[in-house]
Amino acid sequence: MTQFIRHYLLALQFFSRVPVTGRLAAWVGYSPAMLRASAAHFPGVGWLVGGVVAAVTWLLLAVLPGGAFAPLVAAVLGTVVSVLMTGAFHEDGLADVADGLGGSQNRDRALEIMKDSRVGAFGAIAVVLALLLKVVLLAQLGSLGVAVVCTSVFLAHVVSRTWPLLMIRLLPHVGDAAGSKSKPLADQITVGALLAAILWCFMALAPVFIAYPAIKGVAIGVALAFTAVAFGVMLRWFRRRLGGFTGDCLGATQQVCELAFYLGMAVGWGLSA
Repeated sequence: MTQFIRHYLLALQFFSRVPVTGRLAAWVGYSPAMLRASAAHFPGVGWLVGGVVAAVTWLLLAVLPGGAFAPLVAAVLGTVVSVLMTGAFHEDGLADVADGLGGSQNRDRALEIMKDSRVGAFGAIAVVLALLLKVVLLAQLGSLGVAVVCTSVFLAHVVSRTWPLLMIRLLPHVGDAAGSKSKPLADQITVGALLAAILWCFMALAPVFIAYPAIKGVAIGVALAFTAVAFGVMLRWFRRRLGGFTGDCLGATQQVCELAFYLGMAVGWGLSA
Protein backbone atom coordinates (compact mmCIF):
# COMPACT_ATOMS: atom_id res chain seq x y z
CA MET A 1 0.00 0.00 0.00
CA THR A 2 2.86 2.40 0.80
CA GLN A 3 4.38 1.75 -2.63
CA PHE A 4 0.98 2.30 -4.26
CA ILE A 5 0.57 5.68 -2.54
CA ARG A 6 4.09 6.79 -3.44
CA HIS A 7 3.64 5.86 -7.09
CA TYR A 8 0.25 7.58 -7.24
CA LEU A 9 1.62 10.77 -5.67
CA LEU A 10 4.54 10.72 -8.11
CA ALA A 11 2.03 10.44 -10.96
CA LEU A 12 0.21 13.48 -9.55
CA GLN A 13 3.51 15.33 -9.28
CA PHE A 14 4.49 14.55 -12.88
CA PHE A 15 1.15 14.74 -14.68
CA SER A 16 -0.56 17.59 -12.81
CA ARG A 17 -0.06 20.77 -10.81
CA VAL A 18 -1.55 19.26 -7.67
CA PRO A 19 1.05 20.22 -5.05
CA VAL A 20 3.21 17.33 -3.94
CA THR A 21 6.05 19.29 -2.39
CA GLY A 22 8.28 19.65 0.63
CA ARG A 23 8.40 16.77 3.07
CA LEU A 24 5.71 14.90 1.16
CA ALA A 25 7.76 15.05 -2.05
CA ALA A 26 10.85 13.93 -0.14
CA TRP A 27 8.90 10.95 1.22
CA VAL A 28 7.62 10.06 -2.24
CA GLY A 29 11.10 10.16 -3.74
CA TYR A 30 12.03 9.81 -7.38
CA SER A 31 13.82 7.47 -9.73
CA PRO A 32 13.33 6.59 -13.42
CA ALA A 33 12.01 3.19 -12.33
CA MET A 34 9.47 4.83 -10.01
CA LEU A 35 8.31 7.14 -12.80
CA ARG A 36 7.80 4.15 -15.09
CA ALA A 37 5.77 2.44 -12.37
CA SER A 38 3.76 5.61 -11.69
CA ALA A 39 2.53 5.61 -15.30
CA ALA A 40 0.07 2.91 -14.25
CA HIS A 41 -1.69 5.59 -12.20
CA PHE A 42 -2.10 8.05 -15.07
CA PRO A 43 -5.85 7.19 -15.24
CA GLY A 44 -5.90 7.61 -11.46
CA VAL A 45 -4.82 11.22 -11.99
CA GLY A 46 -7.87 11.43 -14.25
CA TRP A 47 -10.00 10.31 -11.30
CA LEU A 48 -8.86 13.35 -9.31
CA VAL A 49 -8.90 15.92 -12.12
CA GLY A 50 -12.17 14.62 -13.59
CA GLY A 51 -13.75 14.35 -10.15
CA VAL A 52 -12.87 17.93 -9.21
CA VAL A 53 -14.05 19.31 -12.58
CA ALA A 54 -17.28 17.30 -12.33
CA ALA A 55 -17.86 18.61 -8.80
CA VAL A 56 -17.25 22.21 -9.90
CA THR A 57 -19.60 21.71 -12.86
CA TRP A 58 -22.31 20.24 -10.61
CA LEU A 59 -21.97 23.13 -8.14
CA LEU A 60 -22.14 25.77 -10.86
CA LEU A 61 -25.21 24.23 -12.47
CA ALA A 62 -26.83 24.06 -9.03
CA VAL A 63 -26.30 27.74 -8.18
CA LEU A 64 -26.53 29.41 -11.58
CA PRO A 65 -29.95 30.61 -12.68
CA GLY A 66 -31.61 28.35 -15.19
CA GLY A 67 -31.34 29.20 -18.83
CA ALA A 68 -29.52 28.42 -22.02
CA PHE A 69 -26.24 30.00 -20.86
CA ALA A 70 -25.84 28.12 -17.56
CA PRO A 71 -24.31 24.99 -19.18
CA LEU A 72 -21.99 27.22 -21.22
CA VAL A 73 -20.75 29.10 -18.15
CA ALA A 74 -20.22 25.81 -16.31
CA ALA A 75 -18.36 24.37 -19.32
CA VAL A 76 -16.00 27.34 -19.54
CA LEU A 77 -15.22 27.46 -15.83
CA GLY A 78 -14.89 23.68 -15.61
CA THR A 79 -12.38 23.79 -18.46
CA VAL A 80 -10.47 26.55 -16.64
CA VAL A 81 -10.25 24.35 -13.55
CA SER A 82 -8.96 21.39 -15.58
CA VAL A 83 -6.28 23.55 -17.21
CA LEU A 84 -5.20 24.95 -13.84
CA MET A 85 -5.01 21.47 -12.31
CA THR A 86 -2.86 20.09 -15.12
CA GLY A 87 -0.88 23.23 -15.93
CA ALA A 88 -2.01 22.88 -19.56
CA PHE A 89 0.41 19.94 -19.70
CA HIS A 90 -1.53 18.05 -22.36
CA GLU A 91 -2.61 21.13 -24.29
CA ASP A 92 1.07 22.02 -24.61
CA GLY A 93 1.72 18.60 -26.10
CA LEU A 94 -1.11 19.10 -28.57
CA ALA A 95 0.33 22.47 -29.62
CA ASP A 96 3.83 21.05 -30.12
CA VAL A 97 2.54 18.12 -32.17
CA ALA A 98 0.42 20.42 -34.35
CA ASP A 99 3.39 22.72 -34.92
CA GLY A 100 5.77 19.88 -35.71
CA LEU A 101 3.61 17.72 -37.94
CA GLY A 102 1.83 20.68 -39.47
CA GLY A 103 5.00 22.65 -40.05
CA SER A 104 7.06 20.07 -41.90
CA GLN A 105 6.66 16.81 -43.79
CA ASN A 106 10.23 15.88 -42.93
CA ARG A 107 10.44 13.63 -39.87
CA ASP A 108 13.63 15.07 -38.39
CA ARG A 109 12.53 18.64 -38.96
CA ALA A 110 9.13 17.89 -37.38
CA LEU A 111 10.83 16.50 -34.27
CA GLU A 112 13.07 19.57 -34.12
CA ILE A 113 10.06 21.89 -34.28
CA MET A 114 8.30 19.90 -31.54
CA LYS A 115 11.23 20.53 -29.20
CA ASP A 116 10.96 24.30 -29.70
CA SER A 117 9.25 25.92 -26.70
CA ARG A 118 7.71 28.61 -28.88
CA VAL A 119 4.14 28.12 -30.11
CA GLY A 120 3.58 28.55 -33.83
CA ALA A 121 0.47 29.14 -35.89
CA PHE A 122 -0.47 25.47 -36.16
CA GLY A 123 -0.10 24.97 -32.42
CA ALA A 124 -2.10 28.05 -31.49
CA ILE A 125 -4.89 27.15 -33.90
CA ALA A 126 -4.99 23.56 -32.63
CA VAL A 127 -5.28 24.59 -28.97
CA VAL A 128 -7.90 27.26 -29.66
CA LEU A 129 -10.02 24.86 -31.70
CA ALA A 130 -9.61 22.08 -29.11
CA LEU A 131 -10.69 24.33 -26.23
CA LEU A 132 -13.56 25.74 -28.25
CA LEU A 133 -14.76 22.27 -29.20
CA LYS A 134 -14.43 21.09 -25.59
CA VAL A 135 -16.48 23.98 -24.23
CA VAL A 136 -19.19 23.59 -26.87
CA LEU A 137 -19.48 19.84 -26.37
CA LEU A 138 -19.61 20.19 -22.57
CA ALA A 139 -22.28 22.86 -22.90
CA GLN A 140 -24.25 20.53 -25.15
CA LEU A 141 -23.94 17.70 -22.62
CA GLY A 142 -24.85 20.13 -19.83
CA SER A 143 -28.09 20.95 -21.64
CA LEU A 144 -28.98 17.25 -21.37
CA GLY A 145 -28.73 17.28 -17.59
CA VAL A 146 -26.32 17.65 -14.70
CA ALA A 147 -25.75 13.90 -14.37
CA VAL A 148 -24.92 13.58 -18.05
CA VAL A 149 -22.24 16.26 -18.16
CA CYS A 150 -20.70 15.36 -14.78
CA THR A 151 -20.50 11.68 -15.73
CA SER A 152 -19.02 12.58 -19.10
CA VAL A 153 -16.37 14.83 -17.57
CA PHE A 154 -15.29 12.26 -15.02
CA LEU A 155 -15.13 9.33 -17.43
CA ALA A 156 -13.48 11.34 -20.22
CA HIS A 157 -10.60 12.35 -17.96
CA VAL A 158 -10.04 8.75 -16.85
CA VAL A 159 -10.46 7.01 -20.22
CA SER A 160 -8.41 9.57 -22.18
CA ARG A 161 -5.47 9.01 -19.82
CA THR A 162 -5.53 5.26 -20.41
CA TRP A 163 -4.96 5.30 -24.18
CA PRO A 164 -1.51 7.02 -24.11
CA LEU A 165 -0.16 4.14 -22.04
CA LEU A 166 -1.13 1.71 -24.78
CA MET A 167 0.73 3.96 -27.22
CA ILE A 168 3.84 3.63 -25.07
CA ARG A 169 3.43 -0.12 -25.28
CA LEU A 170 2.94 -0.21 -29.05
CA LEU A 171 5.41 2.40 -30.34
CA PRO A 172 9.09 3.17 -29.72
CA HIS A 173 10.17 6.47 -28.23
CA VAL A 174 11.71 8.76 -30.87
CA GLY A 175 12.24 11.97 -28.92
CA ASP A 176 15.44 13.44 -27.53
CA ALA A 177 16.52 10.78 -25.05
CA ALA A 178 18.79 13.14 -23.13
CA GLY A 179 16.36 16.02 -22.73
CA SER A 180 12.95 14.38 -22.72
CA LYS A 181 10.98 14.31 -19.49
CA SER A 182 9.10 11.29 -20.87
CA LYS A 183 12.28 9.25 -21.44
CA PRO A 184 11.78 7.04 -18.35
CA LEU A 185 8.36 6.16 -19.76
CA ALA A 186 9.91 5.35 -23.12
CA ASP A 187 11.66 2.25 -21.82
CA GLN A 188 8.31 0.50 -22.24
CA ILE A 189 5.46 0.17 -19.82
CA THR A 190 5.16 -3.28 -18.29
CA VAL A 191 2.15 -5.50 -18.84
CA GLY A 192 1.40 -5.28 -15.12
CA ALA A 193 1.40 -1.49 -15.18
CA LEU A 194 -0.83 -1.46 -18.24
CA LEU A 195 -3.27 -3.82 -16.54
CA ALA A 196 -3.27 -1.61 -13.45
CA ALA A 197 -4.15 1.38 -15.63
CA ILE A 198 -6.97 -0.56 -17.26
CA LEU A 199 -8.22 -1.47 -13.78
CA TRP A 200 -8.37 2.24 -12.88
CA CYS A 201 -10.45 2.74 -16.02
CA PHE A 202 -12.71 -0.25 -15.32
CA MET A 203 -13.39 0.90 -11.76
CA ALA A 204 -14.61 4.22 -13.16
CA LEU A 205 -16.77 2.70 -15.89
CA ALA A 206 -18.39 -0.26 -14.12
CA PRO A 207 -20.48 1.67 -11.54
CA VAL A 208 -21.70 4.08 -14.20
CA PHE A 209 -22.83 1.27 -16.50
CA ILE A 210 -24.67 -0.31 -13.56
CA ALA A 211 -26.29 2.96 -12.44
CA TYR A 212 -27.36 4.13 -15.89
CA PRO A 213 -30.50 2.85 -17.59
CA ALA A 214 -29.53 0.39 -20.31
CA ILE A 215 -30.58 2.68 -23.14
CA LYS A 216 -28.37 5.49 -21.83
CA GLY A 217 -25.52 3.07 -21.21
CA VAL A 218 -25.39 2.84 -24.99
CA ALA A 219 -24.20 6.45 -25.06
CA ILE A 220 -21.16 5.54 -22.96
CA GLY A 221 -20.47 2.62 -25.27
CA VAL A 222 -20.54 4.96 -28.26
CA ALA A 223 -18.22 7.37 -26.42
CA LEU A 224 -15.76 4.55 -25.76
CA ALA A 225 -15.91 3.55 -29.41
CA PHE A 226 -15.17 7.13 -30.47
CA THR A 227 -12.11 7.28 -28.19
CA ALA A 228 -10.87 3.96 -29.58
CA VAL A 229 -11.16 5.29 -33.13
CA ALA A 230 -9.42 8.53 -32.13
CA PHE A 231 -6.59 6.56 -30.54
CA GLY A 232 -6.25 4.40 -33.64
CA VAL A 233 -5.99 7.49 -35.84
CA MET A 234 -3.33 9.07 -33.60
CA LEU A 235 -1.38 5.82 -33.37
CA ARG A 236 -1.33 5.40 -37.14
CA TRP A 237 -0.44 9.07 -37.65
CA PHE A 238 2.54 8.98 -35.30
CA ARG A 239 3.74 5.64 -36.64
CA ARG A 240 3.60 6.89 -40.23
CA ARG A 241 4.99 10.39 -39.68
CA LEU A 242 7.45 9.87 -36.82
CA GLY A 243 8.01 6.14 -36.55
CA GLY A 244 7.18 6.32 -32.84
CA PHE A 245 6.06 8.70 -30.09
CA THR A 246 7.37 11.58 -28.00
CA GLY A 247 6.04 12.99 -24.74
CA ASP A 248 4.15 15.59 -26.74
CA CYS A 249 2.44 12.82 -28.69
CA LEU A 250 1.10 11.38 -25.43
CA GLY A 251 -0.36 14.74 -24.41
CA ALA A 252 -1.92 15.25 -27.83
CA THR A 253 -3.43 11.77 -27.70
CA GLN A 254 -4.99 12.49 -24.31
CA GLN A 255 -6.57 15.68 -25.62
CA VAL A 256 -7.94 14.12 -28.79
CA CYS A 257 -9.33 11.11 -26.94
CA GLU A 258 -10.98 13.35 -24.34
CA LEU A 259 -12.68 15.35 -27.08
CA ALA A 260 -13.69 12.14 -28.84
CA PHE A 261 -15.33 10.90 -25.65
CA TYR A 262 -17.43 14.07 -25.31
CA LEU A 263 -18.44 13.91 -28.97
CA GLY A 264 -19.29 10.22 -28.71
CA MET A 265 -21.33 10.81 -25.58
CA ALA A 266 -23.35 13.54 -27.27
CA VAL A 267 -23.90 11.46 -30.41
CA GLY A 268 -24.71 8.34 -28.40
CA TRP A 269 -27.19 10.20 -26.23
CA GLY A 270 -28.93 11.48 -29.33
CA LEU A 271 -29.09 8.00 -30.86
CA SER A 272 -30.49 6.48 -27.67
CA ALA A 273 -33.06 9.21 -27.07
